[in-house]
Amino acid sequence: MSYQLVFTDSYLKRAKKFAKKHPELKQQYLKTLQVLELNPFHPALRLHKLSGRLQYVYSVSINLSYRITIELMIEDEQIIPINVGTHQEVYRP
Repeated sequence: MSYQLVFTDSYLKRAKKFAKKHPELKQQYLKTLQVLELNPFHPALRLHKLSGRLQYVYSVSINLSYRITIELMIEDEQIIPINVGTHQEVYRP
């Protein structure tokens, strides 16, 4: 089963800023998006649901330091990226 990534304008703005700040992560970032689209439950992504104020959001790992937070709509087979950055950046209030 394949999923569709749906990019919002606000996410694209964040992703552009992330790419400019971390050009060395471009390949890892793109690979993460590819795997996410093919199988969001792949073990390499370390998909997990968040809690508290982010209880409707999931997180996947680019590497040990960087994450992408997403909305995962199983019934529509859509994945909506919300934020990208360090653990601290994507989980902050």
